[in-house]
Amino acid sequence: MTPELLSVLALKSSGIAIGVFIGVVIGLSIRANKGNRDGLFRNSVFATAFLASMLAWAIAVILKVVTG
Repeated sequence: MTPELLSVLALKSSGIAIGVFIGVVIGLSIRANKGNRDGLFRNSVFATAFLASMLAWAIAVILKVVTG
């Protein structure tokens, strides 16, 4: 595995992170507007969405590395 290949895989997986971020922001915003802010990281919709998107991105990169 070369560093160049890893960076290409990371760029190809960025769409997953963007999609997850947008989806989580929409979902958690609706939930937070109803008054249910339990379970949010630092009581922030955007911080929670960022963490979820980075986790999804990391899993996608790892899966692409493992499956080749």
